[in-house]
Amino acid sequence: MGKTYIFGHRKPDTDSVMSAVALSYLKNQMGDNTEARILSNINKETQYALEFFNIKTPKYLNDVKLQLKDVNYHKGFYIEENKSIYDAYQEMLHEELTGIPICRTSGKFLGLVTLKDLSYNLINENILDLYTSYDNIIRVLKGEAICHCDDEIIGKILAVAYRSTTFLSNVKLEKNDIVIVGDRHSIIEYAVNSSVKLIILSGDSYIKDEHVEIAKRNGVNIIRTPYDTYRVSRLVSLANYIKTMIKLYNPIAFKDTDYITDIIDINNKQKHTNYPVIDKHNKCLGLLKITDLSEKKPKKVILVDHNEKLQSVEGLEEAEILEIFDHHALGNITTNNPINYRNMVVGSTSTIIYTLYKEVKILIPREIAGALLSGILSDTLILKSPTTTDKDRKAVLELSSIAGVNYYEYGMNLLKSGTSLDGMAKEDVLYNDYKLFTVNDKTFAVGQFFTVDFDEIYKDINEYIDVLDRVAEANNYSLVALYVTDIIKNGSYIIYNRKAENIISVAYQKDVSEGEFIDGCISRKKHVVPIIMQVLES
Repeated sequence: MGKTYIFGHRKPDTDSVMSAVALSYLKNQMGDNTEARILSNINKETQYALEFFNIKTPKYLNDVKLQLKDVNYHKGFYIEENKSIYDAYQEMLHEELTGIPICRTSGKFLGLVTLKDLSYNLINENILDLYTSYDNIIRVLKGEAICHCDDEIIGKILAVAYRSTTFLSNVKLEKNDIVIVGDRHSIIEYAVNSSVKLIILSGDSYIKDEHVEIAKRNGVNIIRTPYDTYRVSRLVSLANYIKTMIKLYNPIAFKDTDYITDIIDINNKQKHTNYPVIDKHNKCLGLLKITDLSEKKPKKVILVDHNEKLQSVEGLEEAEILEIFDHHALGNITTNNPINYRNMVVGSTSTIIYTLYKEVKILIPREIAGALLSGILSDTLILKSPTTTDKDRKAVLELSSIAGVNYYEYGMNLLKSGTSLDGMAKEDVLYNDYKLFTVNDKTFAVGQFFTVDFDEIYKDINEYIDVLDRVAEANNYSLVALYVTDIIKNGSYIIYNRKAENIISVAYQKDVSEGEFIDGCISRKKHVVPIIMQVLES
């Protein structure tokens, strides 16, 4: 069963992380194979909650683009360098492929051999050299070992076609000769006495015991085969090591982590049929036949706490979305197939996940109760946000009991943990809880940061505005705003990029100065995004 990734939006807040963690646990209890992931670094508040309840921080997920490992390429299709040409040909024939990667005995990728290479070699080359193993020759010629002195055979092929007297008179045998001969005992005797490298007895020819003894003393290898001399002459060169056939030691090879879009771009230029597949250590994994790209297995994902494409993972359009769990307005994500979509009017996605646990009657362990509790308290500002519902309140009461904490005390510590500016750059404050939205092909961004000491931010307000200006300009955003929320004063201070002054003034129907406090504005979902969307729509 393939793994399904569960994750929240690109700038993870406590609710998105904890709902992913809790949903993954629930799905796995139900027999699925899922894993919670995050799309970027978590903030201080979320880190506090994870550490408090002893939950491991989910791993980072860079993207869900289709990679070569998501394709049904020919995994495990390769051959070691010391196998024979014949073995390689049989492998290609069996798999109906026209190429095969060659690897060392260690598994390291060495090169590629194609049927075109084999054809050219057999038709155009006068193959007289043999460089292979004794066992390869036995296997290719269906031979019988008569005298085995060397594991490796290197020499010149010589087929005896002359009359015996002519051969004995005119041919001088050398130690590296490989003699193909039938039942010509005089020539066999001459060969063993000349200490040739190998004698191949064709046609199951008989050899005298005395000649075998001489061969053993002189280190002469002997193999007997049922094939006639002509066929042996044609076949024996196929016993050569396949590595002798490699024409290109550095062909284009793809890593199994390479993106399919990149592979297609390269193939459009190269027009090859076969590409070796390797891992990051150059270990051979198999062969990609370019037509294999039609059999893709997209990564499976479940989205929580968002349903906007801009807020989600890179490459989402190449993945298979199975489910979405969210408490925001409908976004612009589309799917090819029907999916389970759960959208509820509640204060946090964690409340939806809590509801799922109750529906399927699976017990909630302490750490998962703590995760869900943290998500709800964070998104509802300890149940003070106008988005808070009775479902949120009911969930908080039960979850705090399971987690063994006073929800208000824990909630205050949770929110305070995220308000410290120590070690944070201006960009970090903006991106601490940051979301993108689109309307009428226009994009705007809203960051939210909680604090009880706005003066610490206000003293550097011009630097914050400069950051917002740069982000808006670089991305062509209509608006980039930072809402600094004070939960004690029950409102937010607003900072926005300079070119968005008109949008803000229309949204609030008055001139709003940088850093101005807006009473009662504490929910981005309810108090911020709708009024900005209304302005941009008109």
